[in-house]
Amino acid sequence: MRLLHTIAGGRHGGAERFFVDLVTALSDRGVEQHAITRPYPGRVHQLVQFGCGVTEVRMGGPLDFWSKSRIKHASSDFAPDINLAWMNRAARYAASGAWINIGRLGGYYDLKYYQSCDHLICNTPDLVRHCVDSGWPEGRVDYIPNFAPAPDSTPVSRGSLRTPDGAAVLLVLARLEETKAIDVAINALVHLPESFLWIAGEGSCNDALRALAEALGVADRVRFLGWRDDRENLLAAADICLVPSRHEPFGNVIVNAWVAGTPIVAAASEGPNFLIDSEANGVLVPVDDPVAMAAAVCTLLTDASFLQRQVSGGQSSIVESFSENSVVSAYIRLFEWLIERTSREDALRGPPLSRFGA
Repeated sequence: MRLLHTIAGGRHGGAERFFVDLVTALSDRGVEQHAITRPYPGRVHQLVQFGCGVTEVRMGGPLDFWSKSRIKHASSDFAPDINLAWMNRAARYAASGAWINIGRLGGYYDLKYYQSCDHLICNTPDLVRHCVDSGWPEGRVDYIPNFAPAPDSTPVSRGSLRTPDGAAVLLVLARLEETKAIDVAINALVHLPESFLWIAGEGSCNDALRALAEALGVADRVRFLGWRDDRENLLAAADICLVPSRHEPFGNVIVNAWVAGTPIVAAASEGPNFLIDSEANGVLVPVDDPVAMAAAVCTLLTDASFLQRQVSGGQSSIVESFSENSVVSAYIRLFEWLIERTSREDALRGPPLSRFGA
C-alpha cells in the first residue's frame, strides 16, 4: 500500500502531533508513505526519521503561485493508492489523479473544502453526523478515533519548572486560544491555594493569560512552558490533567492522559462529553465554571480511591476503544477496502461502504 499525506496546519497542534503519531505507527506496519507538508524543520525531521519521504510546500500566502503545481507533481511522482488530506487547507490543495482522496476531519469544518475527496474520516461520531447533516453521503464517511502512543514515563523534574515536590501539579496541554479556556484553569487556581498550574502551549492569548494570572494573584504558581514536545513526561509528573476547553471536537490530550495514567478534569464540551463517562474514567464539569473545576480537583486530591478509579477507568477505555493497535488496524482495513473496491468496480460511486469502527 502506498499512502500519501497532505497536511498544511500549523507548526504545532494536536492534529499535527497525531499526524506524526499515525505516520510512525503505519510505518511500523510496513506502509510506504510520503508526506506533502509545510517546511517546518521539526516535523520534516520526524517524518524522515521514520522513513517517510517528504515534499515541502508552502500551501498559502498572497504570493504562493506554485503550491498547487508542486503538489500535483509530487502526488503523480509518488503515485499513491490513497491520499489522506488533513484538515481544510490540505483538502482544498489535494490533487486529483489515479488515487483515492480521503479527507480527515477533526473539527466541525465546512465541507466545501472537501469537494475533491471521495471519502471522509472523522474522529468522533458527532463529526460523522455533522458531515451527513451537511449533505455528505452517509456511506462515504467513517468514524475512526485517535490514539495515543505508549509514553516515555520518565517524569519531568519539578525542580526544573520551579515547582515544590510536595505541591499538587495541574497540567494544561493546549494552544493558548480563546476556545481552549485556559483562563478558566487560571481562575480555578484561586480556589486551590496549594496547587501549581503548568500551561504547555503557544498562542494569541499568551499575554492576556499572563496578565490574568498577575491580576488574580496566582502568577507565582503558574508556569507558562511554551510549546513542549515532551507531553508524556509532563503528564507523568502532573497530578491532574485539566481540559477546560469551551469547544473541543475530540481532545487528544484526554487519550494521552489515559495512557499516562493521569486523572482528568474536563469541561463538558463536545469531545470530552463523547470520551468521558464522568466519574468512571474522568470528571466532567460545566463549561466556563472555574469553581466546579476547582471542586473536582479537590475531590481527586483528597479521595485516593476515587482518583484511582478514574485512572483505572481511563486505561480500560484505551484497551477497549482507543489503543494504537485497534485504531491503526481500522485505518488499514478501510484503506484496503477502498483500494479493493476501486479496483473491482473501477469507480468509487456505488452502494454505501461498510463501516469500520476502531
